[in-house]
Amino acid sequence: MQNVKQIYLAGGCFWGTEAFMQRIRGVIDAESGYANGSHLNPSYQDVCSGSGHAEVVKVTFDADQLSLMTLLDYYFKIIDPLSINQQGEDRGVQYRTGIYYVDPQDKPIIDQALANLQQHYSQPLAVENMPLEHYFPAEEYHQDYLDKNPTGYCHIDIQLMNDILANQ
Repeated sequence: MQNVKQIYLAGGCFWGTEAFMQRIRGVIDAESGYANGSHLNPSYQDVCSGSGHAEVVKVTFDADQLSLMTLLDYYFKIIDPLSINQQGEDRGVQYRTGIYYVDPQDKPIIDQALANLQQHYSQPLAVENMPLEHYFPAEEYHQDYLDKNPTGYCHIDIQLMNDILANQ
């Protein structure tokens, strides 16, 4: 029986973050969606028009195979943790970075992971760390986008993904 946990990660455009997370051993599923905004059940157009939601990836993982700390270490490799409301060429509040948790026992792990990351930077991190208020799956055409559209835009270098994950 698996020890199934979930965490919600905002890392800019969700297409690349989802594709990266799906490649990590121990991740059961990664789903693109919208979190912590002002509208219920927003559309992509609402999110792009200022609903306040972050584009997130709901990561479901087996905590017996993959610790939250290790998962966050992978996540930190694909974001610019100092950038505010921007990752790559994507700009807007929906492209902010953030870690949104559903299990309060995850907060100390997230706090420690961010403290470890902060040691590598003189500027303060711009990664939100807060409970998940609400989550809505993105439209079907956003799910597994880079699998369906292999030449689609991604702010994360696919080769970097492969290099990082080659050693797992």
